[in-house]
This record gives sequence, C-alpha cells and structure tokens, in this order.
Amino acid sequence: MKFPTLPILCLSAYLAQPIPAQDAAKPEAPQGQEEAAKEMVLFSGKDLEDWETVDIGGSGTVELEGGVMIINQGDSLSGVIYKKPETLPLTNYEISLSAKRLQGVDFFCGLTFPVGDLKRCATLICGGWGGSVTGISSIDDVDASNNATGTYQKYEDDKWYRIRLRVTPENLSVWIDDKQVIDQDIKGRKISLRPGPIESYQPLAISTYNTSAAIRQVRLKRL
Repeated sequence: MKFPTLPILCLSAYLAQPIPAQDAAKPEAPQGQEEAAKEMVLFSGKDLEDWETVDIGGSGTVELEGGVMIINQGDSLSGVIYKKPETLPLTNYEISLSAKRLQGVDFFCGLTFPVGDLKRCATLICGGWGGSVTGISSIDDVDASNNATGTYQKYEDDKWYRIRLRVTPENLSVWIDDKQVIDQDIKGRKISLRPGPIESYQPLAISTYNTSAAIRQVRLKRL
C-alpha cells in the first residue's frame, strides 16, 4: 500500500522557506559592550595627543610622567584643552578624573566644560581662593566664591581626590570622592565662564592657578 507523498512534499517546501526577518532572533550586544560604547577615555596616561597646552603668558608647562599628566606651576593659569570638541556630548554626561595638588595654594583642578552648547561653558573649581573653595564659576555671573555652589573643602598636598561632574539640562552635580558637594538647579539660570583668561580654555579643559597638579584617569560617560 502506498501512502500519499503530497503532505511530505508540502512540509519539505515549508521547511525550506526562509524565516521572515521579523521572526528571526535579533542578536543583542552584551551589556559590557553597551557600557563601553557610552564611555570615552579622554586621557589614558599613554600620551597627550588629544590635549593641547594653553599658554596665556607665564603658564606652566604640561608633561606626561609615569602615565600621569603633570601641570606645572605657572604665574597664573596653566593647563590643557581637549582637541576634539566635536566628539563631545553637550549635556546628559558625566566627567570623572583623579587629581592631586603637588604644590601651590590655589586651585589644583579647574575643569571647564560645556553646558548644552560649546559656547556655553562653566568651570568647576577645586581648591580656589586660597586652597579650599570648591564650586562652579559662574552662575548668573557670580563666581564660585560667592554663589550657592561654593563650599569649603579641605585638600591635602600629594593626595589623590576622585572628582565626578554630572551635567544635565536642569542640573549640575559634583562629587569629591564619595561626597556630593554640589547639587545646583540650572533651569532658567545663566551659565558662563568667569570673565578673563579662563575663557581661553573652553569648551573642555583642565587647568590650575599658580599651582602644580597631577591628573589621571580622565573619562566621559554619556548618560
């Protein structure tokens, strides 16, 4: 007795058909790769190729020493500016770095950063005005020594401090080590640089004032 072969042929033809694109399983990137895509290493310690020294007259030199960026003491402002501003997010990001004061009595980390626009920038000051004032210059044309972001923090020479800055459309937040020191609402506020030499360091830069500092592990993370 012979069995009909038509159903077998139909089944074979069905199995041979390609799977529609919408039914095919879509590969997902591992979580670690997704996180890596969000992070930019701005300074890895290998070289200073992505940074350019800014000399406003009497500025200290900047050099690489043992995988660390050394900003040498100058007469006033010294530091470097990031050479690839077109690659930067302008909001919803965090910048983190480690910094320590080697010598001097003023700020050992002046982190200038964009806030929504490459021409709308501010500076996080760590250790200004005699070595302790920490805050953002400027909010509504008032610098860190006089606005609501300014606080007094104790910094020791030759000690690493972890600094993290978060920028969103409505807020600026800063942590020193694990302590939050700034939580500033910026909706409807004027954000700008303090008038003067610091304007040469926008949109993204690291600077010191009459102080030597060491900088390492500079990273940016998109939020």
